[in-house]
Amino acid sequence: MDMADTTEEKPFVFDVLSKRHQRQLLSVRHKTTIQYATRPDLPKLAYRKLNGKSPGVVFLPGFASVMGGQKAEALEEFCKSLGHSYLRFDYSGCGASEGEMGNYNIGAWKKDVLYVLDELVEGPQILVGSSMGGWLMLLAALARPEKTAALVGISTAADHFVTAFNSLPIETKKEIEEQGFWKFPTKHNEEGFYTLSVDFLKEAENHCILQSPIPVSCPVRLIHGLKDSDVPWHVSMQVAERVLSNDVDVIIRKHGQHRMSAKDDIKLMVYTIDDLIDKLTTLG
Repeated sequence: MDMADTTEEKPFVFDVLSKRHQRQLLSVRHKTTIQYATRPDLPKLAYRKLNGKSPGVVFLPGFASVMGGQKAEALEEFCKSLGHSYLRFDYSGCGASEGEMGNYNIGAWKKDVLYVLDELVEGPQILVGSSMGGWLMLLAALARPEKTAALVGISTAADHFVTAFNSLPIETKKEIEEQGFWKFPTKHNEEGFYTLSVDFLKEAENHCILQSPIPVSCPVRLIHGLKDSDVPWHVSMQVAERVLSNDVDVIIRKHGQHRMSAKDDIKLMVYTIDDLIDKLTTLG
């Protein structure tokens, strides 16, 4: 939707905003355009960037998700209304970025996030991670504490593929290891599964974080749906227990699903980030 058409159709997040922010949003006449970051020996990374005040917000999508989803779009509209910077992007092999998804893994996507923090944004950021993006958000906070102002996890899937694989019966695991791949069940595509290679799973083990304390000291907010049938809500509780920050809130939505893309879910996400921006600006 072109922002010039706001008289016809208001943005998805419009009714979440205060009257002042609604006026600011209607005065903006354009959406961000896709840009491409060229990296030596790595695929081009597609991203959309909105310039503005600090702290900025960076959105990290979930597995096989792209930067054009409802949460990512709503966050851009919200940041635009506040005048804060915002960046969303597609991981290597996903969406508009170069490469084939099957050639990449958790470590490669972590590198994508670190590249964004090092090269595409200025100053500390609020990282908003959805599902697998919540795992990557924690890995990025560990690697770049000086670039991380706060974390907001939505249905955080820390260690998820590894935990799910390890919970399978021994015989099933043996079969998967012999075949070389796992048809990981999902409700989010037509096939009903994602094909994960054993190499992908082995590599993911290098990035597991729930077995020991997580030395992250910034504010952390974790939103999870009680009806999440993909990633159990207690994963967010485990993250909350293990992060060393004293400023940690877990918000459980009784009727929330994994995607957390109902209007009230997005309202909660936006309010949570708005509150963090107020807090960080006051502290600053």
